[in-house]
Amino acid sequence: MKVRIKFAKCGAMVFIGHLDMMRYFQKAMRRAGIDISYSQGFNPHQIMSFAAPLGVGLCSNGEYMDIQVESATTSEQMRQALNAVMVEGVEVLSVKRLPDDAQNAMASVAAAGYTVRFREGHEPPFDVREAFEAFREKQQILITKKTKKGEKELDIAPSIYEMRLTDDGIYLLVDASSAGNIKPGLVIQALYEQNQTQLGEFDLLITREDTYVAREEDGKVVYLPLDAIGEDI
Repeated sequence: MKVRIKFAKCGAMVFIGHLDMMRYFQKAMRRAGIDISYSQGFNPHQIMSFAAPLGVGLCSNGEYMDIQVESATTSEQMRQALNAVMVEGVEVLSVKRLPDDAQNAMASVAAAGYTVRFREGHEPPFDVREAFEAFREKQQILITKKTKKGEKELDIAPSIYEMRLTDDGIYLLVDASSAGNIKPGLVIQALYEQNQTQLGEFDLLITREDTYVAREEDGKVVYLPLDAIGEDI
């Protein structure tokens, strides 16, 4: 049985990297008594894969991992069993059984939603609302992106699906697919550069609100949370 687990990661755990989170969940599965499947061969490992890795320092309300299990109780019992062994800062939010033909979490990711806030004492020296409205109207947003081969100019406007001001900060829905992953910090950097200002390394507090799969409905592309795929056990 394929199972998709949604979890939140905040607090001190934002400083734990992706590989350490994988090892953490491998141990949590054993402690929670989850009947997870193992690969075959001389070095068996738990069958587990994660959606888009979260950058160090970012909080998230919508992280996902897929596992394969030999047997299962109910979604609520599995959620409670995992939360009983979680450390502070990590909470399992949902457990869903996936259809047999469902893509894995990593291959499913099309977009991610973020809330960007300005750290206290690091607010921009320009009027955010006025600058944001002008920025949002731009048809082309050019940035210089560093790659292994050097630097290249990139237009990120087509990769920004939604951008709006909220009471909490700036909400961004951006491309998070393997082919065109855009980090929210790059968008805010472009906003700063439009206003002849340099974005500081520690100016932003970024929360990933959720991770989405793309579906076409009535000729339009809609974005659904990854746990909208599947059903409760």
